[in-house]
Amino acid sequence: MKIFHTRKQLLVFFMPGFLLGIIYVNFIAVKYMAEPGIFSSYFLEQFRSADIVAEEYLWYLVRVRIFPFLVLAGLSLTKARKLSAVLFLVWTGISGGILISLAVSSMGIKGSILCMVGLFPQFLFYIPAYLVLIWYAYTYPGSQWNRQKSIFVSFMMAAGLILEIYVNPLLVQGFLSTL
Repeated sequence: MKIFHTRKQLLVFFMPGFLLGIIYVNFIAVKYMAEPGIFSSYFLEQFRSADIVAEEYLWYLVRVRIFPFLVLAGLSLTKARKLSAVLFLVWTGISGGILISLAVSSMGIKGSILCMVGLFPQFLFYIPAYLVLIWYAYTYPGSQWNRQKSIFVSFMMAAGLILEIYVNPLLVQGFLSTL
C-alpha cells in the first residue's frame, strides 16, 4: 500500500471526481446543453469587449479564490482535516470535468484551449499553494504546519491573484479575438 504514502494518492481522489464531472455533462445534463451558457458566442463576445476594473475584480477574486482557501485552511485545523481534503479533491475533479466537458461540447478543441488559457498563468501558483495545504491536511500528524509553509502559501496565493487580475484577462481577451 505504498501509494497511500505518496502524493499520487491525491490523484486517486481527483480523477474519479473528474470522471464523474464528464459523465454528468454527457449523460445526466444533456438537456441543459442546448441552453446558452458561458461558452455561448454572446457571452464570449461580451467578455472580449469588457473592460476589467482591477479593484472590483480583486474583491470578486477574494470571494472565489481566497475564501475557499481559508475555509479549507480552517477545516485543516479540525479533526475533519483529512475528510475535507478528500472532499475538496473530489469536488475539484468534478468541477474540472464539468468545465472541460462543457467547453469541448460547446466549442470543440477551441473550448479546451480556452479553458487552458483561462487557467494560465495564475493556476501555476494556486495549485502548489493548495497542494501544500491539502498534503498537510491529508498526512497530519505525519506533517506539521510551519512558518515556511505559511510564507510559501501566502506568496503563491498573492502571486496567483496578481496574475489573475492583470495578466489573465489580457490572455483570454487575446485568445477570444482569434475566434
